[in-house]
Amino acid sequence: MSAHITFIGAGSTVFTKNILGDILLTPGLHDIHVSLYDIDAERLDDSMRLVETLNKSINEGRATIKGYVGVENRRNALQSADFVVNAIQIGGYEPATVRDFEIPKKYGIRQTIGDTLGIGGIFRTLRTAPVMWDIASDMEAVCPNALLLNYTNPMCTVTGVVLRETSIQTVGLCHSVQRGAEELLKSVGMTATDPRWHIAGINHMAWLLEITDGGKDLYPEIKERAGELLKEARAGRPGDHKDLVRLAVMETFGYYVTESSEHNAEYTPWWIKSRYPELIENFNIPLDEYPRRCINQIERWKNMRESLLSDASISHERTIEYASEIIDAVVQDKPTRIHGNILNQGHIANLPDRCVVEVPCMVDTNGVQGIAVGNLPEQCAALNRTNVNVQLVSMEAAKHQDRQMVYQAAALDPHTAAELSLEDIVKMCDELFEAHRDNLPDGYY
Repeated sequence: MSAHITFIGAGSTVFTKNILGDILLTPGLHDIHVSLYDIDAERLDDSMRLVETLNKSINEGRATIKGYVGVENRRNALQSADFVVNAIQIGGYEPATVRDFEIPKKYGIRQTIGDTLGIGGIFRTLRTAPVMWDIASDMEAVCPNALLLNYTNPMCTVTGVVLRETSIQTVGLCHSVQRGAEELLKSVGMTATDPRWHIAGINHMAWLLEITDGGKDLYPEIKERAGELLKEARAGRPGDHKDLVRLAVMETFGYYVTESSEHNAEYTPWWIKSRYPELIENFNIPLDEYPRRCINQIERWKNMRESLLSDASISHERTIEYASEIIDAVVQDKPTRIHGNILNQGHIANLPDRCVVEVPCMVDTNGVQGIAVGNLPEQCAALNRTNVNVQLVSMEAAKHQDRQMVYQAAALDPHTAAELSLEDIVKMCDELFEAHRDNLPDGYY
């Protein structure tokens, strides 16, 4: 079978290279048909040039590459697709992300990443959900049996709005699970020769429930080492350690979470607090990290663009992303195990049904099938639920274009609620609604 893969948001040139490079290196997928789609003609052209060169240099030119630009051509790009990779960002860094950071800052809400939870995550959901429904509608018309691989954040809500409201087979994919155990060991200065781990929870707050080396439980030594690092941090000597927030959450809740400390600092009410400004310095919390990262990435791309696009012998090393493994498993019927974001239908017994959970999944020619995990440790499920509450209400707000439900989602957000009154939450949301008017449906107004 020669699979047809459509990449939505292909103007993310480096990420497009990573996903398609992995696929082109996979035996049995060399003759794929690729449709690259974006709304930005210049960025699409960059990706076309790069992917065509990559196809020649590592795949003997065997894949077929076509490009499609503009909303009017999206359905053409999706026609007869077997797999759809989604990597869109509605509104981009400028102006949308800038607005998500600068307006809350006026109200005393500081953020680090703002793409998953918090006020930034809520408004990113509101901007992205309508476009996801449009994509799903096009898929239902021209490739109803295709599998949608979603890489767009907020992962739980963006994946959830498609799974809950459309017929499209969908799995949300992130790379935080693949590297979680490795990051923990590195953060406490340990190594393992035969590491094994078990992870489940929600995206960006999944729990490392077990970590062993040759059958030996590593958690006791990990926690002892983490305790020493946290003593130094609390004494005002954090050094350059970047993972202190996660280590502190592990100290209290017993388990390590999969996504970075800069992310998790804004998912809970304990870290970015006007009353305790010393926490920012003592735990190395990088405020405004995502805007800073965007600016740096834009500058790096300007510097590397011509050299990368003009390199006729461009190479590729396989990444940790799951997309190629999933496509290979379905096309070749070669069962594999991943961690995916899917609707909770009893997979985690003590989280709400129809929220999106990140759990082990089996993949074969039948698609993606979640594996039942049972109950999380109750304290871990409880912390997940504080995030799930915001996600569930945000999805309903997007579905109904209900401004009042947006206020409710913001009021339920742990970090926002810890800093602002209900009155100020409403004022902040109203200002964001006005700022984002160009990227939100008319129903909110």
